[in-house]
Amino acid sequence: MSDVRFFKMTASGNDFIIIDNREKLIDRSFPDLSSFVRKLCRRNFSVGADGVILVERSDRAFFKWRFFNSDGSEAEMCGNGGRCVARFAYEMGIAPETMTFEIQTGIIRAEVKGMRVKIQLHDPHSLCLDKRIRIDDEEVIINSVNTGVPHVVMIYEKIEDAPVEELGRKIRFHSTFSPSGTNVNFVKILKDDEIMVRTYERGVEGETYACGTGVVASAVVLKEKGLVKTPVNALTKGGESLRVYIGGGVFLEGEVRFVFEGKLHPEAIL
Repeated sequence: MSDVRFFKMTASGNDFIIIDNREKLIDRSFPDLSSFVRKLCRRNFSVGADGVILVERSDRAFFKWRFFNSDGSEAEMCGNGGRCVARFAYEMGIAPETMTFEIQTGIIRAEVKGMRVKIQLHDPHSLCLDKRIRIDDEEVIINSVNTGVPHVVMIYEKIEDAPVEELGRKIRFHSTFSPSGTNVNFVKILKDDEIMVRTYERGVEGETYACGTGVVASAVVLKEKGLVKTPVNALTKGGESLRVYIGGGVFLEGEVRFVFEGKLHPEAIL
């Protein structure tokens, strides 16, 4: 256990535990990865994080990742996690400044420039605008799109008072999105190139300080509606601004920071 070295990184208030697992140490030591992640991500009792990223070997790119939400579920994509792992790989000498890495659904491209990282996401799909669903006997208008993971986007002018936890949870588990569920974004348009986004994230099961794929989903929906122009600057709950480029692909850019590194103690996963 004392051989497990980890790094804590953050992007726009999303924090992640990153472990170099190219020698498969985690797989040998913890056959139940879901339980390991849940215990490690507990705030106040362990390292605490929104998710865990394992960096592994790839024969298709510079490396492969496995991404886990804090509840132990494995997800295909996380925009802010993707930016963190790209800078981690560059700083550790695993990949150059301009790189590719493998996820479950294909290859992601990334570019590291100091503390700023820009990644290209898969092209959005399954766009649906102005769909009506019923919540507690009331009709709610939503938009949805998949930007690597599924997202609902709702325009909410009084975003400071938005019921992110309550309404977000109901939409996340709505039968329309069964069985995998969806993330839910509440969005306010500030200018024609600036928005504010609050996100309820599945897997975390609550509001987070930021969600990269959610910011991208919000920008894609609003651009499709003709309400914003690209690039779109998105202010997150964590106070940082992310930039989304749409055209010739979809790109997410923002700052990434290292927080600390250490070695796991056996008591971290009691």
